[in-house]
Amino acid sequence: MTSVEIVALVVSPQHAYEGRPADGPRPDLESPARSEVEVRAGLGIVGDRYFGQKVHKNAAVTLMDADALDEVARVLSLPAPLDPHLTRRNIVLRGFPVDELAARRTPDGRRIDGRRFTLDSGQGPVTFQAHRPANPCAWMDVVLAPGAMKALRGRGGIRTTPLTSGVLRLGPAQLTVLE
Repeated sequence: MTSVEIVALVVSPQHAYEGRPADGPRPDLESPARSEVEVRAGLGIVGDRYFGQKVHKNAAVTLMDADALDEVARVLSLPAPLDPHLTRRNIVLRGFPVDELAARRTPDGRRIDGRRFTLDSGQGPVTFQAHRPANPCAWMDVVLAPGAMKALRGRGGIRTTPLTSGVLRLGPAQLTVLE
């Protein structure tokens, strides 16, 4: 069990980063930032664009380590911390290297499944199955800073499937790796 802090929760009813990054993001009809989210097993986050989408079953909820954003700011010599909401990751937490939970390939090409873990912000644990990395895209150079996409390689977060339902809130939480 590891103490972490949930620093950002994002529910995006629509894509804001569609088309060419040079054209800029679509304006949000409402702020995607939330103080709490409802997670449903096998479906995702209630209200999110990927909720219940079969094609996104293994990518219904994305998580990211806030320390990755701190590293981007350091590498790019930015004067201020980066806004974690701009990454559009559903859950951004501080205190655990979530990228280590993703599925990966061994040097000989074998696939190692992602890990199962729970996240509990005080309303009971929500279990997730980690799948593949959530690789950064060219939009990061537009919304965070030029060079952010490259700086986030290998640290863009993970795509997961929720295995149990529950509520997650901003603030202190516990992350437990199950397997």
